[in-house]
Amino acid sequence: MFNRPLALFLLVFLSPLFLIVALIILIEDGFPVFFKQKRVGINYSYFYIFKFRSMKKNTPNVATHLLTNPDQYLLKIGKFIRRTSLDELPNLINILKGEMVFVGPRPALYNQDDLMALRIATGVDKLKPGITGWAQINGRDEISISEKVKLEQEYLYKKSFLFDLEILIKTFTNVIFSKGVSH
Repeated sequence: MFNRPLALFLLVFLSPLFLIVALIILIEDGFPVFFKQKRVGINYSYFYIFKFRSMKKNTPNVATHLLTNPDQYLLKIGKFIRRTSLDELPNLINILKGEMVFVGPRPALYNQDDLMALRIATGVDKLKPGITGWAQINGRDEISISEKVKLEQEYLYKKSFLFDLEILIKTFTNVIFSKGVSH
């Protein structure tokens, strides 16, 4: 309900920050400044998520934890924009397009069949993916796939405006303290 108007407002309000981050990426490694990747949306549909590019152009297109030495691929600004979650700001475009919302399960990579099988079994696949979610603020990169899906299922049952607000506030504090970010 409030996702698209809020996303539009934030895109306009944060446009100076967008320009600064884009310019730094452009100077360091050229175009493109956005990273586009196939992800799984609601009801196992596919869409392309937008992020600021935090890694060099020659980086293999796999999950970061699958890279042998991820740091060799990071741009100089890459670690900072990941730690502060600035790389996720272009997700606002996905919200405007109706592919994502602010709070929901993070969209799976198109090839994360194990994660999607668990989401289908628990009904979590019926939720629109979000920029942040209950699993994100309760472990993010530090929890197993099964733990993540249990938290997402808990969100499915408890979903409400006040619960979403709580998750957004906790997300903000987690970002400030880089809680749960391993790469």
